[in-house]
Amino acid sequence: MTDQPAHTGNALLKRHPTLVAAHVGIWMAEGDGPPQPLTRGQAIRLAADTPVILLNAPLTASRLGYPSLSGLDLLELFAFVRPARFCVPTARGLARALGLDAPVTPEEEALFLRQAAEALLAEMEDPHWRYKTGAYGAAQALLRLKWPWAPLVAQRLPSPRHADRPLFLALPEWEEAPPPPRPREVRLGTEEVAERLARLVGRGAEERPQQRDYAEAASFAFRPREMQAAPNVALVEAGTGTGKTLGYLAPASLWAERSGGSVWVSTYTKALQRQLDAELARLYPDPAERARKTVVRKGRENYLCLLNLEDAVQGAFTGRAAILAHLTMRWARYTRDGDMIGGDFPGWLASLFGANRVAALTDRRGECVYAGCPHYRRCFIERAARKTAGADIVIANHALVMVNAARGRSENERLTRIVFDEGHHLFDAADSTFAAHLTGTEGLELRRWLLGPEKSRARGRRRGLEARLSELVLHDDESARLLSDILERLRDLPSEGWLQRLQEGAPEGPIERLLAAVRQQVLARAEEKDAGYGIETEIAHLLPAVVEAGVEAQAALDALATPMAKLEARLMELVEERPEWLDSALRTRIEGAANGLRLRRQTLMAWIGLLARLGGAADPEFVDWMALDRVEGREFDVGLHRHWLDPTKPFAGLVLEPAHGVVVTSATLRDKTLDKGEAALETDWRIAEQRTGAQHLALPPRRFSTPSPFNYADAARVFIVTDVKRGDIGQLAGAYKALIQAAGGGVLGLFTAIARLKAVHARIAAPLAERGLPLLAQHVDPIDTGTLVDMFRADPVASLLGTDALRDGVDVPGHSLRLVALEGVPWPRPTILHAARRAAFGGAAYDDLVTRARLAQAFGRLIRRADDRGVFVLLGAAVPSRLLSAFPPEVPVRRCTLLEAVEESYKFLGGRPPQGAAESGLAGDLPGADADLTMRRIGNSGEQTP
Repeated sequence: MTDQPAHTGNALLKRHPTLVAAHVGIWMAEGDGPPQPLTRGQAIRLAADTPVILLNAPLTASRLGYPSLSGLDLLELFAFVRPARFCVPTARGLARALGLDAPVTPEEEALFLRQAAEALLAEMEDPHWRYKTGAYGAAQALLRLKWPWAPLVAQRLPSPRHADRPLFLALPEWEEAPPPPRPREVRLGTEEVAERLARLVGRGAEERPQQRDYAEAASFAFRPREMQAAPNVALVEAGTGTGKTLGYLAPASLWAERSGGSVWVSTYTKALQRQLDAELARLYPDPAERARKTVVRKGRENYLCLLNLEDAVQGAFTGRAAILAHLTMRWARYTRDGDMIGGDFPGWLASLFGANRVAALTDRRGECVYAGCPHYRRCFIERAARKTAGADIVIANHALVMVNAARGRSENERLTRIVFDEGHHLFDAADSTFAAHLTGTEGLELRRWLLGPEKSRARGRRRGLEARLSELVLHDDESARLLSDILERLRDLPSEGWLQRLQEGAPEGPIERLLAAVRQQVLARAEEKDAGYGIETEIAHLLPAVVEAGVEAQAALDALATPMAKLEARLMELVEERPEWLDSALRTRIEGAANGLRLRRQTLMAWIGLLARLGGAADPEFVDWMALDRVEGREFDVGLHRHWLDPTKPFAGLVLEPAHGVVVTSATLRDKTLDKGEAALETDWRIAEQRTGAQHLALPPRRFSTPSPFNYADAARVFIVTDVKRGDIGQLAGAYKALIQAAGGGVLGLFTAIARLKAVHARIAAPLAERGLPLLAQHVDPIDTGTLVDMFRADPVASLLGTDALRDGVDVPGHSLRLVALEGVPWPRPTILHAARRAAFGGAAYDDLVTRARLAQAFGRLIRRADDRGVFVLLGAAVPSRLLSAFPPEVPVRRCTLLEAVEESYKFLGGRPPQGAAESGLAGDLPGADADLTMRRIGNSGEQTP
């Protein structure tokens, strides 16, 4: 087969029709024939009878209403031919990646799919194809698995003269290095920092005094610390466009270079992590030096586990999962760092094969056997950890920095200098990190970590604690006895099928009985308006059954925590004693197990503390409640929850106080009220200190603020639409449709409720598509959020609908984002947690603070560069004026009707349709082309009235 000529392969390719399903219709093309329209029924029959060539099978299946759709997905072929390479998963994105002309209409796309397939297959016949290594073996394995593309791929890959080295031997090994010395105490001069900044921005760049002042203010955090547990903290706020990244990298890189220490730069979003990674090319232009001096760090669960991958390709995965495993093998050979979540692993592969299958290839449960793993010396996670010790700049995220601090990880010992970018998210990040959740899902996860898989067909090598310590228990009787005691107590934790047993009234064990009582209590207090959604209730005036079950559950957890603590202590004793039988590999494995036991015992103690509160007095430091989690009526978890009332307290104690210097920066650190003057300014800064934990430190922070250099008066407009009736889906859909048409696409539509998002999308997606304006939607399109944003960024006429939280994950400079529309004021949800904080932090003023921050962050998505122009539309009849200080003061804010907002947006954004709009008939439908446009024409149904 592999010796057949390419033209034979092309003939085989032509046997497969192409299939395109769009909102405006369904098209197919066979052989060399022209594209033909199909009905939905015809398309489903075609796909069921013949393997079709398509692009993004889950999205196509969703539009056809045919979930079992399969075929020859071009994205899978791209992943094979160009592993670890980026491609937006659309016809336009694939065309750009392949250097082909992009199709405009669905008919053209039906022809393009075959052209793209031919181009990808032809790449493999190029003698200079850079991804040849490992391809032949992967193709043969995929042929055995009946991967639809395998026959066409295998034909183009002759057997190599010399077999390629197996992946698990081909990956480079990391080398052990001595611990780095303690950073030297240095003091940076103002002129030194300015000189480093000038080098970073480039000698010919325009001088920006604001950026220079910002860099000088940030350098305060790099002074020698003068008091124990009192770091030098710089709260530095700088408007968008100031150049914050280079501004803090100047003193950070200079300090790391002169002191020999590492600076951790922490972000909240993956988008900023990628931006930071790119900016470091300015600091270290030489790729080899950059690889040595910088590292991107994430949690273990983000990286490929080579042991799980080996299991998967050796039979633990079957069917489609096995195909994913072999495509991952292709990627692993060429990846930069093994990061599967946000790195160079294509995010759309999780959509094609299932997120759970991708997650099964990572160490998501902390089951690593460390040196006991045959791939330990080639492990991506261990390589990143060792690079961290010698790196100048470590890029991480807020959660990892906080978790490492909470766990007392050794890496935290060098966390002397930290930069928290996106510092306005520190409160939320700390809130998530330092919370405790005693739920069925969490209990089952603990059981799995201790016991291992209980199902014979469980995917991956999910080893229990007994298996991870199997060699130890042969040598140490005390460890064996303690391990046996732990496993004996596991009967008290929730097991597989716990939720169904609760619903049937047949819980097993003390924790399940507690969860059943909690579920009964929550449901008893539910209101009719809660139907189908998650519900919660305070831990007050409890049913006797809840209190009694809590006592039993607390005793069970105490009985489990005791042998876990003793085993942890025994393991650390063995590490220190170093008996003859303890080799280095087993020692590393024991240390890993001890760390895992300590982390899970901390979780157990938090649960025990939460249970002790049942039937007793509340702890004023915490907010506790019970909840039943549901999605569209389907229950998926139940339990008790505990959050700090002020999560910056543990953050300050565990993260800030041990550090020597910390920079906290953002464009929106302070709450900006309408009041002016020294008193209001002091209040704004005091709130910033409260939200970042600086108020809990012994020394006050250095404060600095500089406005954005952008000319917002010319670049942006804010319209508050007053005549769209709240709760009227027809008017809401009509408003979004008109705004998207006025802007010619490039709209980010944000919703506070998923149900309304889906309803609006259902009404407007097809009519917009008919005008050449594609509409993407979170919770509708079966695509992960990161990929949806990539698709939106790549297509200047596309629009994206998402929930209000999406505002933090969208970084789309340029023409692709020119209008942001909110369906209403993004007030905080009236949860038990929010009510407690509202009472503690200022009442209604706290609501305003949270809401202004959300508005400011949403507006901040709009103007990212000096040449951007954008419109911000808030649909709300009675938006309080006190919220408008969320916008830059020079931005014109106007309350108006929808008609006026549509017309003014059209004019402000250029007064002309985007490229390609004239052909689709869009120009004649815009308000600038029809002065008689009225609310009646927009239509209450979201459709246009003839």
